[in-house]
Amino acid sequence: MTDEVTEPLALDPDRLFPEGEKSRRIARELYAEVAEAPIVSPHGHVDPNLLLNDEPFPDPVELLITRDHYVTRLLHASGVSYGQVYGGGDPREMWRVFCAHWDALQGTASAYWLRHELGDLFGVNEEPSAGSADRIYDRIQSRLAQDDFRPRALFNRFSIDVLATTDDPLDDLAAHAAIAESGALGGRVVPTFRPDAYMDPTAPGFAERMGRLVGDRADDFDAYLEALRARRAYFIEHGAVSVDHGVRSMRTLDLPRDEAAALYRRAVAGELSAEQSAAFTAHMLTEMAGMSVDDGLVMTVHPGVFRNHDSATHARYGADTGHDIPIGVEYTSNLRPLLEKHGSAEGFHLVLFTIDETTFSRELAPLAGYYPSVFVGAPWWFIDAPDAVQRFRAATTETAGLTRGSGFIDDTRAFLSIPARHDMSRRSDSAYLARLVAEGRMPMPAARRAIVNLTTEQPRKVFKL
Repeated sequence: MTDEVTEPLALDPDRLFPEGEKSRRIARELYAEVAEAPIVSPHGHVDPNLLLNDEPFPDPVELLITRDHYVTRLLHASGVSYGQVYGGGDPREMWRVFCAHWDALQGTASAYWLRHELGDLFGVNEEPSAGSADRIYDRIQSRLAQDDFRPRALFNRFSIDVLATTDDPLDDLAAHAAIAESGALGGRVVPTFRPDAYMDPTAPGFAERMGRLVGDRADDFDAYLEALRARRAYFIEHGAVSVDHGVRSMRTLDLPRDEAAALYRRAVAGELSAEQSAAFTAHMLTEMAGMSVDDGLVMTVHPGVFRNHDSATHARYGADTGHDIPIGVEYTSNLRPLLEKHGSAEGFHLVLFTIDETTFSRELAPLAGYYPSVFVGAPWWFIDAPDAVQRFRAATTETAGLTRGSGFIDDTRAFLSIPARHDMSRRSDSAYLARLVAEGRMPMPAARRAIVNLTTEQPRKVFKL
């Protein structure tokens, strides 16, 4: 393709709907029920200071590329150096590089979302390419200078009812308090308690972190647990509804108190082996489940990721830059100690995510189909994509039904992609339900109820919103 040749960008109004006319008609009707429904986003990673400061987005690169590791990883795989992406050079030049590599994203969920953002938000009518790069850049940049493209205006334009952030347990949550006090948003922004670095003795700076959390009783296990409870209570006071755990293994243990206390003391002293550290983290997952039984915070767990796989890139550019890789996970045996103790506790909600699709039908749907506390987390990260959503529905519905899932989770730092991701989920679920109706497996009234439930009511129920 020469630099002068460009292709039109057009958003098909029937995108993601079934190919057959009967099913497509049903999908259209179902989608119309929820197309304009408010967005409920109970798990994500948007920085609350983005909404507090309400500053204009600086340029298309920071807006659509550097904040989205789905995009940066594919550019890296195509030979674009991270020095170009994160090096702080001319953003127009980086945008040209991105547009020249647009075909590397074709067929991916990233391209689907970006096409939605470009067409729906910015009115772009041509596909990214070497020939269209500057025109698209100028169009986006001109829109970013307008007040209606500031973060708060977009939050309200997107009809976001709830947006959850991800926060360190010792965060003062001042940004959340200031956002709530401002009254500038039509929906809520709530914090999420993320204690991974306070439960993993192998995390860098663990002992120092315990000193900040516990104070002069840093090696006292009971004081450690009390400090965690106190911080959870502080988060609840600021609107938190969930605790999020990103662990490598789904292993849980229920150790005797004296054994757990001994492990903790040795952890603070830096004396644990790798196996002992893993055992302590596994026990703490069960402890945190008990705290959720007591204080009502929803417990979400997303295991199975080898973080920072490229150590050189991590050292130079930091985490969340696209080089986290999925690994296999076992749930049934690993979760049993936690579920034996808390699985049937009244009011306890445990949302289990996976990137290992083989676990949906083998483990997660059967677990959610038995334990009242367990809900199957929606496809996320690498598998929050149209085909994966269809596989997820097919793998879980026949065992656990449509009411044992979390509702859609956008799990993103890329603020402008939120409506595109939720729209994709609504279209995909409409397509799935349309097939059931067309095949005579579900009556249309039940499908209408189901699409509304999946879109808004289920996440509200699961996350106690």
